[in-house]
Amino acid sequence: MVTWRNKTGVLRGLLILLALPMVSFGAGFGETKNSCVECHAALPDNLGVTQEKFNEDIHSRKGLTCASCHGGDPTSDDPGVAMSKKAGWKGKIERKQVPELCGSCHSNAAYMRQFNPRLRTDQLSEYRTSVHGKRLAGGDTNVAVCTDCHSVHDVRAPSDSRSSVNPANVANTCARCHADAAHMKNYKIPTTQFAEYSKSVHHDALVVRGDSSAPTCSTCHGNHGATPPGVASVANICANCHVFQAQLFDASPHKQAFAAANMPGCVTCHSNHAIEHPTDELVGTGDKSVCTQCHTQGDDGFVAAGQIKDKLTQLVAAMSRANEILGRAERSGMEVSEAKLELEQAKDALTKARVTLHSVNVGRVEADVKPGLDASAKDYEAGKRALAERNYRRIGLAISLAAVALVIVGLKLYIRQIERS
Repeated sequence: MVTWRNKTGVLRGLLILLALPMVSFGAGFGETKNSCVECHAALPDNLGVTQEKFNEDIHSRKGLTCASCHGGDPTSDDPGVAMSKKAGWKGKIERKQVPELCGSCHSNAAYMRQFNPRLRTDQLSEYRTSVHGKRLAGGDTNVAVCTDCHSVHDVRAPSDSRSSVNPANVANTCARCHADAAHMKNYKIPTTQFAEYSKSVHHDALVVRGDSSAPTCSTCHGNHGATPPGVASVANICANCHVFQAQLFDASPHKQAFAAANMPGCVTCHSNHAIEHPTDELVGTGDKSVCTQCHTQGDDGFVAAGQIKDKLTQLVAAMSRANEILGRAERSGMEVSEAKLELEQAKDALTKARVTLHSVNVGRVEADVKPGLDASAKDYEAGKRALAERNYRRIGLAISLAAVALVIVGLKLYIRQIERS
């Protein structure tokens, strides 16, 4: 028999069960007191940190607090307690202390594994080998430390498009120092790198076309272990992306010649930061040719450069001729899709020849150009046949229309004759 007391007990049990999720929600997701942010939110920019800003920080998202880096007790409103040595308060962190502070976590593989098992933990050791790290160890606090590149209280993951170390933003981050003449005046290095890079084919690919695999500063110089590549190793850096060009260069006469003259591979012809989109004008003996920087009229290199340029020019002209006639045929309504598709073989041959020219071998370039010339000639003939077929059809159509017109005229005359009768 169910009594009122039993009903009351059941009702109380249900209320407790309903209340538990709310209690759990409040305990698990309620805001933890942070007197640091409460105070610093009202301070000027150099010391100010708002809750909104700190919430965007990758460390905050992973559960770390101000005390994780600065020590102290953020749960206390009493400055004497919150910033006491007893609570582990570290005070202001000097620039020279920043790498070691960041490294105290980021070099601890066991600790970092609980947040991101794939994250490297050798950043501090790499930094110590860098130009920045060596100068900092020598007492130069003007060089970059972790916070200069990653920010301080709003550190974002590199995959975040707003991050200062996102590939699309790296060049701008480096330029804060390296494009500042006043900041760099004591280091006696150029400050034009960013301006030159901004005009380069790499910048265009990365920023304009959105190709995140395109090179930026850290791609060539490294990030935490940033050090400019030496003359002898520049080609090795470029070879990370331009594999075939590097292999051909290594087997070419230029390899030994450049090494003997202490000239950097790749950079000698293509520059370093201001790398323009390569064109056939860079080859040969013309005004824009890079070959004439070293070769003069009559020497073997000068002759080879001219011959290579001629081969490329022949193929480009043959492709243009074939493409033009196929275009006319297509606009006339003729079916030339198969021929246009075959013309892609000529484009592939041209691309291959432009890579092969790094071998400085006229015979190899000619061997790559030949299939393109053959394909272009074949497609040109296909275009001629299509136009001849078009003309034949037009003549046939004209004769047919003339015959129809004669029939119509004859019918009209016959009708008139009948009407007169």
